[in-house]
Amino acid sequence: MDVGASRVLWELSFFILSFWKVNFNEMEYLRSMGSVTGPFAKENLVCQYSANMVNSKGVFLGDDPFEFSLPMVLAQGVLALILSRTIYYFLKPLRQGTLSAHIIAGIIMGPSILGKHRAYVKRLFPPGATLVIETLANSGVMFHLFLQGLQMDPMIIRRAGKNAFLIGVLGFILPYGLGALAFSIIDNLQILDNKLQVSIHFMVALNSMTSFVVVTSLLNDLKILNSELGRLATQTSMVTDFCCWFVATTMNTVGIATQNSGRMSLWSVIWLFLYFFSIVFVLRPLVIWISKQTPGEHMDEVLFFVIIVMMNVCALCSEVLGQHALLGPLVLGMALPDGPPIGTILLQKFETMVTSLLLPMFFALSGSKMILSLLGRGMFPLSAEFIIILGYVGKFTGTLVPAIFSGVPLGDSLCLALIMCCKGIIDVATYSLWKDSKILGYQSYTLLMINMLIVTGVCRPMVCYLYDPANSYMSYSRRISMCPMHDDSEFRILVCIHNEDNVPAIISLLEASHATKRSPISIISLCLMELIGSSSSVLESYNPKKKLTSGASTMGPIINAFNKYEHHNHGRVTVQHFTAIAPYSSMHTDICAIAQEMRTNIIIVPFHKRLAFGGTEEGAISTSIKTVNSNVIVKAPCSVGILLDTGLIGRHRSFVAGHSLYHIALLFLGGADDREALSYSRRMAEHPKIKLTVVWFRPWGEEQAYTKENEEYLDKKLMNEFKADAEGKFDYREKIVKDGEETTQVIRSMEERFDLFIAGRQHDESQVTLGLTEWHENAELGLIGDLLTGSDFHFSVLVVQQQPFGFGMQDLSLNLQHTNDEGRDSMGGTHDFWDYEDGAKDRKLES
Repeated sequence: MDVGASRVLWELSFFILSFWKVNFNEMEYLRSMGSVTGPFAKENLVCQYSANMVNSKGVFLGDDPFEFSLPMVLAQGVLALILSRTIYYFLKPLRQGTLSAHIIAGIIMGPSILGKHRAYVKRLFPPGATLVIETLANSGVMFHLFLQGLQMDPMIIRRAGKNAFLIGVLGFILPYGLGALAFSIIDNLQILDNKLQVSIHFMVALNSMTSFVVVTSLLNDLKILNSELGRLATQTSMVTDFCCWFVATTMNTVGIATQNSGRMSLWSVIWLFLYFFSIVFVLRPLVIWISKQTPGEHMDEVLFFVIIVMMNVCALCSEVLGQHALLGPLVLGMALPDGPPIGTILLQKFETMVTSLLLPMFFALSGSKMILSLLGRGMFPLSAEFIIILGYVGKFTGTLVPAIFSGVPLGDSLCLALIMCCKGIIDVATYSLWKDSKILGYQSYTLLMINMLIVTGVCRPMVCYLYDPANSYMSYSRRISMCPMHDDSEFRILVCIHNEDNVPAIISLLEASHATKRSPISIISLCLMELIGSSSSVLESYNPKKKLTSGASTMGPIINAFNKYEHHNHGRVTVQHFTAIAPYSSMHTDICAIAQEMRTNIIIVPFHKRLAFGGTEEGAISTSIKTVNSNVIVKAPCSVGILLDTGLIGRHRSFVAGHSLYHIALLFLGGADDREALSYSRRMAEHPKIKLTVVWFRPWGEEQAYTKENEEYLDKKLMNEFKADAEGKFDYREKIVKDGEETTQVIRSMEERFDLFIAGRQHDESQVTLGLTEWHENAELGLIGDLLTGSDFHFSVLVVQQQPFGFGMQDLSLNLQHTNDEGRDSMGGTHDFWDYEDGAKDRKLES
C-alpha cells in the first residue's frame, strides 16, 4: 500500500478512535467471565469495559501489556505469521499452497496443541481477547474479496461455451444430489436432533461449491492460468460459482422473508434488487467518470477515497439487508472495470498488505477454531464424514464424466476434476461464518476443514504432476525447422513484442529476411502484456471491426506499424495479429501455442535488456521478460531467435531505402544451432542490399573438433551446399583458432565492420570455446552471444537456437540425407501431422 493510501486510512481511523476515546475516558476497567450453555457445547461469556483498553503504559509503570488490545493483537499476529511462514517453508517442496500452511499454523495455535497449556491461553488467548484480531482479519477478507471481484470479468459466463456450462452445472448438481441422498440414508438409520440436521444441510450445500476466486488463484499458483485447461477451468468455475451464489442468496433472502410476514418478504426482495441495481448503475458509472477526470494511469486520493468509502458502505448495506458483509465488496468489485487503470492501481495499493498480513491472520484464526479431540466423540463425525466424502465424489464425478462426454481428453478431464475439488478462501470464510453463526458445530467445522486440507493438499501436486501445457506442443516426433530450406517456400515468423521500442528492430530484421513473391513471409505478430488487475487471461486474434480488449489499447500503434509494413510489401508479406495478456510466469504457454498452431519456422523474442550504443544499458532490466525468454527457449516447438538491438538495426524505418549496404556477419562454430543460423543467413544473402560474411571457426587439429562424426559431416555438407548456391553473394572465411581467447580476438577485430552479428546459441565443448565459460553471464544467449553483448559494441545481435530436444525427439538435421525422398518439417516442407488451413484465423480464447 502506498503512502497516500495509508495516510487517508490512518487519518480516518484515528479520528473515529479519538472521538470514542473522548466519550469513554472516564470509564474504569472491568472484566468478568463465566460459562453459558451454547447451541452445541458450553462456551465462555466475557463482559469487559475499560477507559483505555488499547495502549499500555509499559511494564515500568506497572502495566501488563497483555491486558491491552494493541500489544495482544501484535503478539498474536507475530505468532501467526512466524508459524505460517515456517510451516510453508517445509510444505512448499510438496507443492502445497500458503493456505494449508496458515491453517496448520492455526491448528497449532488453537486448543488442539498449544491451547492445551493454560499459561499460553491465559497470556495470549484469554477469553474475549481474539475479538480485535478477528475484526482486523475479517476486514482483510473483505478487502481481499473486493480485489478478487475487481479482477473478475462477469462477461466470462456469457462467453463460456456449452461444454463449460454442462460441466459447471453438473459439477454443482451432482455433489448436492449425492449429499442429499446420503443425508436421507443417515436420517433413516439414526435419530439426529434439529441442530445437527441443520448442520448437515449446510454441509451438503458447502460441498457443492467451487469458487471462481479459488480456482483462478490455484491456476495462477500452478502457472497454468492461460493454458487450455486453465481457460476451461476458469469458465467452468464461473458457471458453478454463479449457481452457488444464486442459490445461496435466494435461500438466505427466502429464509429471512419466511421469518416475517409476506409483506416483509416482498420488501426484502425489492430492497436487495435495488441494492444490486445501485451498485451496477450508480456507483460503477460514478467511479468511471471520476477516473476519466484523472489523466494517464494514475489515481488521485479523491478517487481512492471514494472507492474505499463505497466498499465500506456496500458492506454495511449488506449487513442491514440481512446478507453477509463480504457480499457487498465482492459485488462492487465485480461491477467496477477490471484491468488498468482502476484494477491495476487498486491491486498495487492493497495486494501486498492484504495477502501478506491480514489473510494469514484470518486463516490462522480459522484453524485455531478446530478441535481435533472432538472427532472421536459419538457417531455424528462418522455420519458427517460419509456425507462429505460423497460430496467430493459427486464433485469429481460431476466434472469428470461431462468433461469426457464433451470431448475433453481423459488426462485433461482428470486434472479438471481435481482442480474443481480444491477449496480456498471462499470456503474457509463460509465455514467460519457459519461456525460463528452457530449453524455449524465444532465437530462439523473441524471435519470440513480437515477434509479441505487433505483433498486440496492431494489434488494440487497431482495436477502439477499430470498436467504440463508444454506436452501439447513438444510431443511431436517431427519438428518445424529452417534447415534445410527451399527457395519457393513460405517463411513463417512469430515475432513477440512487449512494447513499441521492440518494433523498429523487428521490422528491420523482417526486411532483411528478404520476402519475395516466390518465397513470401508470413508474419504472426504477438503483442504481449502482463496480466495485472484481472484474473482473466486473454489470447485473441485482432479484428479491426472489434474494439481492442481492455488493457490492449496501447497496442494500436504496434498493429498500425506492421500493417504499414505489409502494405509496402503487398503480395510478398502477410501479417496476422494476436494479443496475449497473461502472467509472465506462464506467458511462454501462449507463445508456444500460437507457434504450434501457426506452424512457424522461428520465434523472434527481444532480449530482456535494452542496450544503447557502446553496450551501455538503457532503461531498466526486465527480469520477467528474461523468464519468458528462458521458458520459450526450453519449450518452443520451433527454432528461436533472441534479438538484442542497440538501436542500430532499427534506427531507420527501412534500410532498403538507403544507398549503403547492410553488413551481416555469421559466426559459425558448428552444431545444430549454427546450422539453423546458417539457413536463416542464407535467405538474407539473397537480399540485394545485404552483404553477408560467413566466418567458420575451425579448431587447431581438425580431428579433435567434434566428438561425433555425423556432426562434422553435417556441418561440411550444409556449408558446401550454401557456398554452391550462394556463390558470389557472400564472403566466406575460415579462421583456425587454438582456444577461446583466439576466438575472442577474431570477433573483436570484426566489431567495427558489421551492423548485425548472427550466431548459434549452443556449442559443444571444443578448442574454439575453451575458456569462454568462465565469463558466461547471460545463459540464454549462449557463449558467443554473451561474448558479443559483453563488449563495447556498436552492432546488434541475433542468437538462433534450433528447436530444443525433448520428449523423444531427435535432431532433424541428422537425417538430411533422407530429405529428398520423404516429406519433412522444414520451411515450406510437407507438414503431414497438421490439420491447418491457410489464412488468418479468428481465434479468441479468453478466461
